[in-house]
Amino acid sequence: MNKCIFLDRDGVLNEDRTDYVYRVEDFIIPDGVPEALRLLKDAGYLLIVITNQAGIARGLYTRDDVMACYQYLQEQCGQLIDDIYYCPHHPKYDTESLTRKPGSLMLEKAMAKYNILPNQSWMIGDALRDMQAGKRVGVRTVRIAHEPELTPECDGCAPNLLEASRFVLEYA
Repeated sequence: MNKCIFLDRDGVLNEDRTDYVYRVEDFIIPDGVPEALRLLKDAGYLLIVITNQAGIARGLYTRDDVMACYQYLQEQCGQLIDDIYYCPHHPKYDTESLTRKPGSLMLEKAMAKYNILPNQSWMIGDALRDMQAGKRVGVRTVRIAHEPELTPECDGCAPNLLEASRFVLEYA
């Protein structure tokens, strides 16, 4: 059995924008992200990205664009991430999908594939839907926010991924 950190992408691993991030030249990795990933990996966690990518359903970019950004992230962070799961759907543009957060199917698939223990795993995200997806599968949650506020959906709050990783390591 394995323990895992599930990571939202936009707003956690890269700077979020008001429009979609799908070009490598717009994919800005905040300070501390590589260090945070290294701390978590050294503590024995699998690292799996769980991300909604509705821009695919909207026709704004392709699956290849998502994977190019993922490859760039891997190159910049020392190939520490074990896998990526993304939902290309949006109910307004193509179809409803249980993979789309706050649905939990992406996490469930990863948990089955990698034999992940929910009670030793965490979801780190910046949106309520990330926390809801994590809670649905029984993992603890940390919400990243510039002004962190604890809510019933999250077990912790942090201003960035590095602080979130320190929180996880302290309370794991």
